[in-house]
Amino acid sequence: MSRIGKNIIQIPEKTTIAVADGALTVKGPLGELSKTVHPQVTISVDGASAHVTPNNNSKLARSLWGTFASLMQSMVDGVNTKFEKKLEIRGVGYKVELQGKTLKFSVGFSHPVEIEIPDDIEVSVEKTMISVSGIDKEHVGQFAANIRAIKKPEPYKGKGIRYVGEYVRQKQGKKTV
Repeated sequence: MSRIGKNIIQIPEKTTIAVADGALTVKGPLGELSKTVHPQVTISVDGASAHVTPNNNSKLARSLWGTFASLMQSMVDGVNTKFEKKLEIRGVGYKVELQGKTLKFSVGFSHPVEIEIPDDIEVSVEKTMISVSGIDKEHVGQFAANIRAIKKPEPYKGKGIRYVGEYVRQKQGKKTV
């Protein structure tokens, strides 16, 4: 039995959930999100609450039960409050600039690295801090991971791009005799 799947999802005011033709659509004050629903699960909406049930007792249906409940909860949360990930750049001479819909990184390579910002994501830059926000939790997390992958924090000096609050284990360098 899925602990997450059997929880009832509360629908706040000004938020609507619709299931039609195998597609789940959540509308709220900040926007609209939609996702295709797997045929192994059924989503039912009862006024101010919704819940997910598996269609049969197969392993696939039971595993998708909790997954779709979690996805639906994230969609409801996203259309009411934005998700946000913060990253920081550490290193001498490392910097980032926001130029229109492009982020331009100078992180120790011989050339600047540029990343296009998707339309559904908002990015703000303050000195060495990057804030990524949007209503879709998956897109926000993936874009933040793409930024971090440009220059991962290295274990000797800790230089690179990391999430705020991320702990990077430091290795000891070579010892001189």
